[in-house]
Parts: sequence; structure tokens; C-alpha cells
Amino acid sequence: MYKKINTPLTEEVIENLKSGDTVLITGRIFTARDAAHKRMVESLDNGQELPFDIKNQVIYYVGPCPAKPGQAVGSCGPTTSGRMDAYTPKLLEIGLKGMIGKGYRNKEVVDAMMKYHAVYFTAIGGAGALLSERVIESKVVAYDDLGPEAIHEFTVEDFPVIVTIDMYGNNLYESEREKYKKANF
Repeated sequence: MYKKINTPLTEEVIENLKSGDTVLITGRIFTARDAAHKRMVESLDNGQELPFDIKNQVIYYVGPCPAKPGQAVGSCGPTTSGRMDAYTPKLLEIGLKGMIGKGYRNKEVVDAMMKYHAVYFTAIGGAGALLSERVIESKVVAYDDLGPEAIHEFTVEDFPVIVTIDMYGNNLYESEREKYKKANF
């Protein structure tokens, strides 16, 4: 059973998302990978504003492929989240509430998620073509010189993700590993 949520995220929605929940996201999400994250944090460090309002938003760690005719976007599978870990606590501090990617997050990110009430979603790697079908509109909103790593604004409908780390620090990567260690196969 999926939980259906809309963006921007609210405190009430975040409080009710638990590690292991399957979720369908509808609304606006932003894309950003390594180069865009670096540029955003450098801007903040220099006292500049971000090119979009990050408060209560979700960032999807993806560099989408070009769209084919009739599509909003090409294949858009998640990239490894750990590459954004150095930048994420700063973005959480100023209001980022959700991240979509794949793979582990470091302790500093998880601690910041708990402090600032945010969630980490996982999208299924290797399913980029299927995920692109859930993107109904895409436009570049910043850093177009970065090509596929530019920041895009996606409008998504029923975009499927799993809550991997909730705002309480519950981590699916850890809890499931423990279950399988105890299982008798």
C-alpha cells in the first residue's frame, strides 16, 4: 500500500513517513547532482541566494537524459547519494525537507535530517526509463551550463519511492541488514 504525498512537504507529512514506507510523490521536485550542489553551497557561503526556494522542497539526485519527442524527460534514474553528503547538511539547515537518490548516507547527513526534520527516499536504480514516465513536465531553472547536471524543475505524478531514512533516524539499510543476519536460510 502506497502513501500518497504532495510537494512541498509539510512537517505533518514528514512526521508520518516511516522508514520502509512506499510512497507516491505528486507535485514539483528539483533535480541536482554533484556540480549543482557544490555551486549552491558556494553561493550560500558567499552570501548569495539560491536560484530557487529550497524551503520544504525535495531534491532528486539525477542528471536526466534528453527527452525524446512526446516525452517531458528522458531516462532519469537516481545517482549515488553519497556524492552529495558534503553539501547536504547545509541545505537541510536552510529548509530542504526531502532527498531522492540511491545508496547510503553518512552520519552527518542522518544527524542533520533528524535535527531539521527531513527524509531520504530511494528510487529504484536501473528503472530510469520507467521513472521518466512519472515526469509530466521538466524545465531547467538554474545552471544550464552544467548540461544534464543543471537544476531542473520536474512536475511529477505518482513518482514511486521508498522512505529509506526517516526524520527519526530509522534507516532501512541498517534495519533490513539486521533482519537478514538473524534469518535462518
